[in-house]
Amino acid sequence: MPEKNRTVVFAEVLYDGKRKLENCSIVIEGNQIVEVITHRIDADYSGFVTPAFIDAHSHIGMDREGEPWTESELNDTLNQIMPVNDPINSIYLDDRAFKDAVDFGVLYSCIVPGSGNLFGGRAKVIRNFAPNRKTVEFKDYGYKMALGFNPRSTTDWKGDRPNTRMGAYALLEQKFEAVINKREKASLKKSKDLYQLEKTAKEKQYSEKEISFETSLIEKQYSLSFTPQDLAIFELLSGEKTAKVHVHKEDDVLYLIGFAKKYGIKVTAEHTCDVFHKEIYNELAEAGIPVVYGPLGAVGYKVELKHAYYQNARVLMESNAYFGLMTDHPFIWSPSLRDSLKFFLIQGMSPEEAISTITWKNAKILGIDHTLGSIESGKTASLIVWNKDPLNLAAFPSMVMAEGSVIRKM
Repeated sequence: MPEKNRTVVFAEVLYDGKRKLENCSIVIEGNQIVEVITHRIDADYSGFVTPAFIDAHSHIGMDREGEPWTESELNDTLNQIMPVNDPINSIYLDDRAFKDAVDFGVLYSCIVPGSGNLFGGRAKVIRNFAPNRKTVEFKDYGYKMALGFNPRSTTDWKGDRPNTRMGAYALLEQKFEAVINKREKASLKKSKDLYQLEKTAKEKQYSEKEISFETSLIEKQYSLSFTPQDLAIFELLSGEKTAKVHVHKEDDVLYLIGFAKKYGIKVTAEHTCDVFHKEIYNELAEAGIPVVYGPLGAVGYKVELKHAYYQNARVLMESNAYFGLMTDHPFIWSPSLRDSLKFFLIQGMSPEEAISTITWKNAKILGIDHTLGSIESGKTASLIVWNKDPLNLAAFPSMVMAEGSVIRKM
């Protein structure tokens, strides 16, 4: 068998996603890290090293640089509840933002539709370095939902559009209840049909083949009872997928906690920029709901963000909440993911924990930490070599490696 391609990277300082180490050699074969050695060996590249950065919430490729707002594909205005929408169908990979992101080490993004709809569509983790849509998808993560001001501000769009939060939340719960009831009715019918088949099969002495055929028809009729929209909501109700839920204000966060508990669904609280009491974050932690925080450094352009102080980073840090970071690109530029860490560093976060927030912790929230987010044996070789400590304002990648391939170097 041919020998795998071998690359060695020497880290003067290694932020491995969990710790800060010094003088380590990272051995890469093919697209995998095979060994991290705690001394120097002959290396192809050297510098300060981090895992690839992961943006946990972005609209990159959907709202594109250098295009007028009329070209934006953030929100589809057809209806409030459209879980089947796939954001990959609304990105263009020639958006120059992708190159910008890669230049600064942001190799992966979880892209989502905008927050103008209660249920905007799917959430997909993508490769920012992919040449085209054939290889862009890394993981089908879940769905995008929205609470608060945004979905009630779109009354001039199509479909049912309540103008209050009470109306929007009632519409959302009615949809969930309708889907649950529909499944229950379909299940009752299937049970009744199977019972009738059993009786008829005995009376008419059906063969095993006939019973199997009739059973398959009943199962088929059951599955055809549901629309793609129904099936998407079932994925949430079963716990198979997670909903990334846009939410800023504290009262809406508490509604989200109750909603998730009522329907037994997995959610993450996206944004939470207007949360300024630690106990609210502690309630999210108690409910097992991670936070994807940000965007940090954006202008508070609506009343919903009137308490969105940069000092809230300390409130989040001092709480029990598990959190990662987002850019919400284009609301702040994708490369500003690293810059957002300053708000936590100011409040006393350690450098290694800061890097972890946009690598391993984001990977863990997105369920890709078995592959990405840290530099250790067995992980995918997506990493960045920096010319200075990455938390230095002037730091810039001297080499970018994506899944074992060097895609940019100085």
